[in-house]
Amino acid sequence: MEWLIKIFEIMDAQMATPMPYGAFHLFFFGLSVALGIILCVFCKKPSEHFMRRLLFWVSLLVIILEVYKQINYSFSYSDGISFDYQWYAFPFQFCSTPMYIGLLAALVKKKKLHDAFCAYLGTFSLFAGLCVMFYPVDIYIGTIGINIQTSICHGAMITLGIYLLGSGYIEPKHKTILKAISVFAILVGTAAVLNEIAYLIGITQTETFNMFFISPHCEPSLPVYSLVQAVVPFPLCLILYILAFSFAAYVLLCIPMFIKFLKKRKAPTEQQREEIKEEITV
Repeated sequence: MEWLIKIFEIMDAQMATPMPYGAFHLFFFGLSVALGIILCVFCKKPSEHFMRRLLFWVSLLVIILEVYKQINYSFSYSDGISFDYQWYAFPFQFCSTPMYIGLLAALVKKKKLHDAFCAYLGTFSLFAGLCVMFYPVDIYIGTIGINIQTSICHGAMITLGIYLLGSGYIEPKHKTILKAISVFAILVGTAAVLNEIAYLIGITQTETFNMFFISPHCEPSLPVYSLVQAVVPFPLCLILYILAFSFAAYVLLCIPMFIKFLKKRKAPTEQQREEIKEEITV
């Protein structure tokens, strides 16, 4: 078992905790944005086959890194190997869902489900990734592997979101947000059910289990939402949660819609094109 302990030790290698907007943070943030832009420039109008392959391999990478994270958090090997699962790290937070949705989008053909999954990745997932990378207060620790894992996972949300929006793979139309909201609402509902199950079987008596940070059985901790959660009944609070994130996701969708609108205004009309042809002929 010595070789296994060695692997855990390598995974648990230490580093100075990266600071927000330090070199480590800015490198991964800049890389995620740059990769999204590069894909938009060099892989314009992606086919369904290409997009599904991209989503599959990115999701697979993120899932492998998530497995590593779960192992790292759960095992201790100071005196041999011991296991203690950290329920607060259960992989169903808002920023964990893109690896599942990305994999599902890769496995289903381009129909309603595929379009809805991609709409979610290009709006809600992008917003969540940007929020974390703009304000990375609690995501970094003193473990190299975990810092790389969280940077790649949140960065992938940004890269894929930029590409899905920028390439026009998801339609820049108002109705697109409705597809994304349906996926988000199901995920929020699933998180709420998981929180209730954890409470009923007693996990929250000794552990923190707060998926999507919406559990009424845990101390409110999500910025802004925690203020609402303290005074508003839970069912209404859940609705406000969905509406707030839906608005933010819709704002992101409006960006390519606005760019498309500007391009249409700048594009010459049929009459203008005919006038230009006449001028060239003369």
